[in-house]
Amino acid sequence: MACVACQKPLTLEIEQESEDEDMQMEGVVGSSSSAAQPNTVPDDIELGCGCHFHWQCLLDAYQTPTCPSCSTPLTSPSSPKIPCTLHNEGGLQRNLDILPLLTEESYLRTHPEALKPRAFLTFCASNDVTSILHMLEDESSSTEDAIPLGSPARTALLRSQDPLGDHRSGLHAAVQGGAREVVWLLLLLASELELSRFPQEVLLEADALGVQRESQEGLVDIRRLRDARGRSAEDLAVEVGGVWHGWAGTGRLTI
Repeated sequence: MACVACQKPLTLEIEQESEDEDMQMEGVVGSSSSAAQPNTVPDDIELGCGCHFHWQCLLDAYQTPTCPSCSTPLTSPSSPKIPCTLHNEGGLQRNLDILPLLTEESYLRTHPEALKPRAFLTFCASNDVTSILHMLEDESSSTEDAIPLGSPARTALLRSQDPLGDHRSGLHAAVQGGAREVVWLLLLLASELELSRFPQEVLLEADALGVQRESQEGLVDIRRLRDARGRSAEDLAVEVGGVWHGWAGTGRLTI
């Protein structure tokens, strides 16, 4: 069976590094610890219409919720989903809804400027302080993606809201992910929460990382941002619970 888009087998060839350390130690000519060995894994998405695609071929061809090959509608008013059977290196998954992924990929193709904010929100949710700082720092004046301190681009990134993810902000994403370090970082960089309200260890860590609060005059306090359901970060924290126990009513997450 082949992909209906490219007519190639429904597999994906990936490279793996072989470990020939013993051969190297014995001085065998031509041995290499990084010799690339081809490995073939399944790469097959079967849509409800019966058409099979490689994942990348489907992404490249998809525009509307119809099959790019036979034009069969893939959703219905009563079921806004695109169920499929996915077979890849992770195994076989049946009745998997791929509409959210296809919607996201289609949006990012037409709105490439959304790639950086999407990455930023992902880092916020995963408590990846290092990656967030790398996005915000002016690492090189010649780097196209660098965001100088205090620049409009940096300000916009800190307060960006996801049009595909319930219009959530970085603060919402961090709360949802239980990322306390990121919450404190965002409050330091994008809110007017008094510095006296920050734990001393947070301020010491920020100082060690070279992170300083800039003037917030004329800027939207990140605590004021609401998601598509009208929730503040504090509202979400109440729903999530866990590490946010005791935060409600303190003014840390909403004003």
